[in-house]
Amino acid sequence: MFVSRLLAAATLFAPLALGAVPAAAQFNLRSHHFDSVAVDGTEPGVLSQALPGATPAEIRAALVWNMRAALNVAALQCQFEPTLLTVPNYNAMLKDHGAELDGSVKTLTKYFVRTNKAPGASQKALDSFGTRTYSSFVTVGGQFGFCQTAATVGRDAVFQPRGQFGAFAAANLRLIRNSLFGAWGDELRPGGSAFDRMAVPRLDPACWDKKGWVEKKCGPLAWPPA
Repeated sequence: MFVSRLLAAATLFAPLALGAVPAAAQFNLRSHHFDSVAVDGTEPGVLSQALPGATPAEIRAALVWNMRAALNVAALQCQFEPTLLTVPNYNAMLKDHGAELDGSVKTLTKYFVRTNKAPGASQKALDSFGTRTYSSFVTVGGQFGFCQTAATVGRDAVFQPRGQFGAFAAANLRLIRNSLFGAWGDELRPGGSAFDRMAVPRLDPACWDKKGWVEKKCGPLAWPPA
């Protein structure tokens, strides 16, 4: 079942935890600011799919599930920059808020049982909901913004009182959703940073000897850049 596979995968993250480092990654001199407001889960585009007839408790459970999925995807997708600490913060969140996370699974399971009467339909609907939820947080063009945002949210999640993860999800899920879209650059240099385009000479041994740069093999040394 999807839930069983998810719980098994979450357990496997524990060995990946990384040691703490002094500062988080900064991809730009000033990163894009993503506007956000708190939600209740009924707004369009917040949850991965609509839940017709859901009670407020079931909507809250879906918010918890969506936030967990977002931080799980960040732990997988953002390991290219270890200083974001998405893996250890995700592991810590699982430990601190485990009871509430497990409760959300049970609540959502009851919702899908109630709204899918055919034999086996409820489990299929729950699995589909889980797959769709995780897929909704995958991004390519918006990876930097998503990773940086999810890292901040994941860090803050660790410091939430137990039993308050649902309220935290309602306050921050829109922020993560907003970060998924757009390859935002440096707000101080809208055209891009000059450092991104700076030429770097070849550093492999073929281009250097005891006297320095070997122009015969590697052409003129265009350094420092104009």
